[in-house]
Amino acid sequence: MTATCDFDVVVVGAGPVGLVAALLLAKQGISVLLLEKERSIFPLPRAAHIDHEIMRIFQSIGVADDVSSSSEVSTRYEFLNVSGDVLMRFDTGRAAALSGWPPSNMIHQPSIEHVLRARVAECDSIDTRYGTAYRHHETCGEVVTVHFDTQGKASQACCRFLLGCDGANSAVRANSGLSLVDLGFSERWLVIDTKVIDSSRLPRHNLQICDPERPTTSVRMGAGRHRWEFMLKAEEDEDSVSAPAFVANLLARWDVDGAVELERTATYTFEARVANDWMQDRVLIAGDAAHLMPPFAGQGLCSGIRDVENLTWKLGAILAGRASTSLLVSYQTEREPHVRAMIDLAVMMGKVVCVTDPDLALARDKNLIETRRASGDASGAIPNPKLGTGLLQAKSNIAGELFPQFTHKGSRSDDLFGHGAWLIGESIGIDGNTLGAAGVSIPSLSYFSPLVSQWLDDKGYNAVLVRPDRVIFGGGNAAELITAYADGLYQEARVVA
Repeated sequence: MTATCDFDVVVVGAGPVGLVAALLLAKQGISVLLLEKERSIFPLPRAAHIDHEIMRIFQSIGVADDVSSSSEVSTRYEFLNVSGDVLMRFDTGRAAALSGWPPSNMIHQPSIEHVLRARVAECDSIDTRYGTAYRHHETCGEVVTVHFDTQGKASQACCRFLLGCDGANSAVRANSGLSLVDLGFSERWLVIDTKVIDSSRLPRHNLQICDPERPTTSVRMGAGRHRWEFMLKAEEDEDSVSAPAFVANLLARWDVDGAVELERTATYTFEARVANDWMQDRVLIAGDAAHLMPPFAGQGLCSGIRDVENLTWKLGAILAGRASTSLLVSYQTEREPHVRAMIDLAVMMGKVVCVTDPDLALARDKNLIETRRASGDASGAIPNPKLGTGLLQAKSNIAGELFPQFTHKGSRSDDLFGHGAWLIGESIGIDGNTLGAAGVSIPSLSYFSPLVSQWLDDKGYNAVLVRPDRVIFGGGNAAELITAYADGLYQEARVVA
């Protein structure tokens, strides 16, 4: 931190993405000012799903077990037509996940935010200001001055970087001159959240009912909740669809009277949008501030948390003097294609669900049933594309993949490898300032060494270098990997030769 700065990083927005960003930064010894305009947590459900990779990130900041205790593992996701025929099925509980956690986890967002806020309160390097509204900022050289109000009292703080995690209507994005590009999907839905009284009367699995008369979603959630979503018709307005009689009529076909208690109703427009730029000078955006997607793939919150996992270790390397600021170019080049792939998947699912023409629905049903008969069902986690362009070794075919987490009798390998980058397989020529852990023969890894060695043999490499976000930089000769990685930290973001 320079003498002219009060904090290394100011994070605006203390939803799950901003809270995780602050914790990932604090883990590296970075000083953080966390600003949140609301004093208390929004008490009603919003996001409903996180996958195995997000649980792994929660593990890295010490909250995974607490998050898991309020979540429910999802083992199946089905798309049904109005007759009950299965059009698509994802057996998410049938195969092991790469990250050592269940592939699909249904959540109660307020419960997760309580856990994250409690963890933030334990971190001395995070100065949290709830009830504080970000107003604007200006950048001068290497310093960003952030202006904010607390109970009408204006104040300011200087930092090296500003990170906007302040949602779809991001003020940080607007004040930076960044904008969202519409990707051409927009549908209005009514969301009905309930508390569960008798779970035996509810569907066992997550469902999309592809009914042309009224496309419908039914999902089990964490902390004893259940959610229904109903697509709205053009002539229906927010007030009429939120009326108790209308809501009761929608739920009548599910025969859940007495099995659930209404918690809230809300109307949402499901959209697909991506920011044209994710960075302006020393100001960056993440989560809903950078991209919006329909909920059908359950990847909205996941994508935001992946953003800050990708970004925060790079900020840490820059602030510690181990990397050039040019490394930040790789944030968008790595994350945007991944986000767009998740949006494409969600839009594809949404277009399957949202067909309202009966003839087109019949054609859709016939095509999907035939496809399922020929191809079978998908199992395990939704496949995530590997990163393509950024701080990656070009000649390695595993560069950009997520390195697996191995488990043994309740232990997880990430906890033993530790934070930072890893050289897996060999321990020669290690610069302790660049690589945090290495080798498969060190005593603390005795349980996992055979598993890691077998994985290396299967991939055909003697060594691999793994970035702090658990993405594989590349594989091959250990000394060459170390040199290429260290050089890449100071070069403009590109595929490293």
